[in-house]
Amino acid sequence: MSDPLRIALVGATGLVGREVMGLAVGREDIRLVAVARREAPLPPGARMEMFVAEPDKWGEVFEAVRPAAVICALGTTWKKAGRDEASFRAVDHDLVLATAAAAKSHGAERFVVVSSAGADAMSKTFYLRTKGQVEAELGKLRFKRLDVLRPGLLRGKRSGDRRLLERVGIIASPLADLVLHGSRRAYRSIEAETVAKAAVALAMRKAAGRFVHDNDAILRAAASLSVPHPDA
Repeated sequence: MSDPLRIALVGATGLVGREVMGLAVGREDIRLVAVARREAPLPPGARMEMFVAEPDKWGEVFEAVRPAAVICALGTTWKKAGRDEASFRAVDHDLVLATAAAAKSHGAERFVVVSSAGADAMSKTFYLRTKGQVEAELGKLRFKRLDVLRPGLLRGKRSGDRRLLERVGIIASPLADLVLHGSRRAYRSIEAETVAKAAVALAMRKAAGRFVHDNDAILRAAASLSVPHPDA
């Protein structure tokens, strides 16, 4: 049996990150190591490690762990950022890029990042422009494999920081999804667990290159994730 793939997860306390940790339970083909700024409960039955450190020390964690792949689910919300563009950018742009650079310098060959549908470095919308700029900068780091996930509205249990309009959007999403066709399919809602499955599956792929995944591609990647053996 081959050695398990060592995967580092950053953004473990967020919606997608928590789902990634849950998916690691019972898997013998990966060894998941979470890196976070604060403690977070591990899923029951999880055999994984969590390193808690300030972001400027994450490079030291990568140096010790030497992950082959990194899943980056970092991100804040407009509310948590105090509705301040600089504070939002500090996490969703600066911290993502600093994390990627540190991982790359310590041997990580694959990087999977959760971005957003509509990400565009030239967008007039600050949120989408920031996401697009991050994607462009990540490409310059020249990972052997870079996977960019662009999900639509994420569905799942968040820790109470959703805005009113976002909560309404999630409630209405089943109906809204029905009218989103063609190029607008990319904006359909999607379960955070599905995005997490896709992230894990893509982190395990060896083919080199840069790949961008919209909702449909995320669904396909998620479906490709093997089921853990019942005896694991």
